[in-house]
Amino acid sequence: MNAVPAAVRIDEPTAGSVRVAGELTFGNAAAALQAIGAAVARDGRSVLDLSGITRSDSAGLACVLAVLAQSAERGRRLSVNHMPEGMRLLASVCEVEGLMA
Repeated sequence: MNAVPAAVRIDEPTAGSVRVAGELTFGNAAAALQAIGAAVARDGRSVLDLSGITRSDSAGLACVLAVLAQSAERGRRLSVNHMPEGMRLLASVCEVEGLMA
């Protein structure tokens, strides 16, 4: 199993979802991507719950987009729930909010 960076916590509260909590930033995005991607891939998870994210930056947004792309490559649709407002605004500025729907 991949190690989860200290600033990010991942749990699986229901059979279909993965919840991410903590900070998702440049400092931990690469490791978080591996851990979140692995958690999402298990048992065909369909929901990525970001309600626990306390801080994110552009690398955090890129991490979420990469997890969505990985799911799409496997032929699975992944919904993002409870995106933090700062991440939503950054997605809008970067004109990628349509990818997060």
